[in-house]
Amino acid sequence: MTFIRKQEDFICEVCNAEVSGNGYTNHCPNCLWSKHVDEEIPGDRKATCQGLMKPIGLEIKGQEYIITHQCEKCGKTIKNQTAKNDSFEEILKLSKSD
Repeated sequence: MTFIRKQEDFICEVCNAEVSGNGYTNHCPNCLWSKHVDEEIPGDRKATCQGLMKPIGLEIKGQEYIITHQCEKCGKTIKNQTAKNDSFEEILKLSKSD
């Protein structure tokens, strides 16, 4: 199984930000929320759940920030790297919630 790159634009269902995807975008850079669209591998778009995924945690690995998202509908958790255009203010809020 390998990553499937999907370049998709979307409107965030939480904060209504217009997001331009780059093929690696998996969450809103404004509020950091995601959507449960992938099931087995990133980009497969096989999830039938389609629930909103709340950012619930943050890990720091070297120079990378990793967000943990949890689906509010089914409970699945997924870890995603932050992107350069992510709101650092929102990242900081996550670091304080741990």
